Amino acid sequence: MSVEPKDPSNATEHPYPILSQIDDPADLRALPEGQLKPLAAELRAFLIESVSRTGGHLAAGLGVVELTIALHYVFDTPHDRLIWDVGHQAYPHKILTGRRERMARMRQKGGLSGFPKRTESVYDCFGVGHSSTSISAGLGMSIAARLKGERRQVVAVIGDGALGAGMAFEALNHGGPLDPDLLVILNDNEMSISPPVGAISSHLARLLSGRFYTRMREGSKTALRGMPQLRHLVGRWEEHMKGMVMPSTLFEELGFNYIGPIDGHDLDAVVTTLHNMKKMPGPRLLHLVTQKGHGYEPAEGRPIEYHGVTPFEVKTGAMRGKSGGKSYTQIFGDWLCDTAAADPLLLAITPAMREGSGMVAFSARFPDRYFDVGIAEQHAVTLAAGMACEGMKPVVAIYSTFLQRAYDQLVHDVCLQGLDVTFAVDRAGLVGADGPTHAGAFDFSYARPLPNLVIMAPADENECRQMLQTAYTHPGPAMVRYPRGSGPGVAVDPAAPLLPIGRGEIRREGRDVALLAFGSRVAPALEVGERLDATVANMRFVKPLDEVLLMDLASRHRLLVTVEENTVAGGAGSAVSELLADHGIVIPCLHLGLPDQCQEQDGHSEQLAACGLDRAGIERAVREEMRDLGLRSEPAPAAAPAAAPSVARITGAGAG
Repeated sequence: MSVEPKDPSNATEHPYPILSQIDDPADLRALPEGQLKPLAAELRAFLIESVSRTGGHLAAGLGVVELTIALHYVFDTPHDRLIWDVGHQAYPHKILTGRRERMARMRQKGGLSGFPKRTESVYDCFGVGHSSTSISAGLGMSIAARLKGERRQVVAVIGDGALGAGMAFEALNHGGPLDPDLLVILNDNEMSISPPVGAISSHLARLLSGRFYTRMREGSKTALRGMPQLRHLVGRWEEHMKGMVMPSTLFEELGFNYIGPIDGHDLDAVVTTLHNMKKMPGPRLLHLVTQKGHGYEPAEGRPIEYHGVTPFEVKTGAMRGKSGGKSYTQIFGDWLCDTAAADPLLLAITPAMREGSGMVAFSARFPDRYFDVGIAEQHAVTLAAGMACEGMKPVVAIYSTFLQRAYDQLVHDVCLQGLDVTFAVDRAGLVGADGPTHAGAFDFSYARPLPNLVIMAPADENECRQMLQTAYTHPGPAMVRYPRGSGPGVAVDPAAPLLPIGRGEIRREGRDVALLAFGSRVAPALEVGERLDATVANMRFVKPLDEVLLMDLASRHRLLVTVEENTVAGGAGSAVSELLADHGIVIPCLHLGLPDQCQEQDGHSEQLAACGLDRAGIERAVREEMRDLGLRSEPAPAAAPAAAPSVARITGAGAG
């Protein structure tokens, strides 16, 4: 049944009478159990109302309202540890743990993070944002508690999608034999295991988590400990009994006592089962079946669309999206379809990011050449390597922050073998409200040392299309790294020529100072160049650098300034200084980029300003350096103080 938030302006009493009294889980645990269902209705309504104003992740949180209430009701958090995998579903958890009034600033500067964050609350015992970490972290906490002699429960919640990642199975495989006091909750919100759900299933879950069954199970093991010739009979009996009414015994084989599946929206069943499982020893796994977007009709019908939302109208579900030009993601999607139509060797791979990476149209037009591997970035990269070995032309569409998870495969399986794999690396640089967990701040730095790899960064939309085609045509590994959202608004020409590998261009000629800009920072660098009469180069390639262009610029200018939306450490600016050093050229260099710290959530433009990477920040830093070097005497324009950009300097006698 759909839930519509109450309108506070028309209310004669508090619109959320029970929820308003919950300032922490201790208040929740003081409630009589009969008030939990009304609380769930209020929590769901409050969640819809608050996210409709701020935007953020919605559908996942709606699916775990009952589970969140049950967990904090049954377990003694924060003494008992509760870990959410990924964290998209953690908004109800935040609301119940003293952060209800702060939901109005969700994902804004100085506001709540969109993910659990250790520095935000004692109830966020593990910071997340990437997938499939909860079981490993929970196992580590359980082991630590045992070694310290502390009695505490550890609960790890993981979704069926995240469970498909290798790391989750590594943790299950390791954890079972250690016999930890660990409860894993499988939140199956896609019904991918197709279990029986309803009254019978819930009854069986209660039975199998109850005291009688637990005592019988443990007692039979004890009684038969001295009779190994019969012990296997009890194991077979138990396995067959569960197998008659439940999914496979995979988790039992890994050493986890499996209970479920049960309806995750049946609050009574969830609370009862958790009470029973809390008393059970050793590793346990509770399988819940939930519905993404549960209780809000628009989200129930379109859970993918309502996974992450902009502000929306509660009654209709209509989102207030931002207007703008074609995004880099859309440009990639168009290029992918056009190129696949012309080349039957093209295969496209995504690690569970079809919509986010712009591959919906491709998956519909070329289903036999589309491979969604799930949340398995390592597998995605090595899968592409295997395809390339057989003469195919794989394209891996992946976010910069998620490519970090497949670094060894990028190094060992692709680059060391020089295989023909194209990487379309989305969300490079800062990403606004998603904050540091999703920022693509390091890809220049971690990819630049790799042999055989070509790395490109487009200055605009048309150049993005050119680079994708250039990377695809190049007979080796190549990466095109582009930011979130749209660019400066340059029209795309599908027939634009290929770019020569390792060649940049001068966009503006000036004097004294040369700005060497990479990717998204070309546009603001051009504005600064106009104001300072500086030369501006669109470097295009981070690897290989345009050595001829760099030597020319060094010979004709007295200061070189590199600008990139990547961390300064090891980034494109470092590559410039290394090449100058190789040639024995000593010239003052100023490297502007992301600072050596996590950039907290804010609007993207505000983040850039805070890092000194917007037009004003770049100009301020260059003027200051020019003044220090005595290049010109004109004063800097008055401007409000702002954070200085991350700066690296190499000073010495000019080369020209």
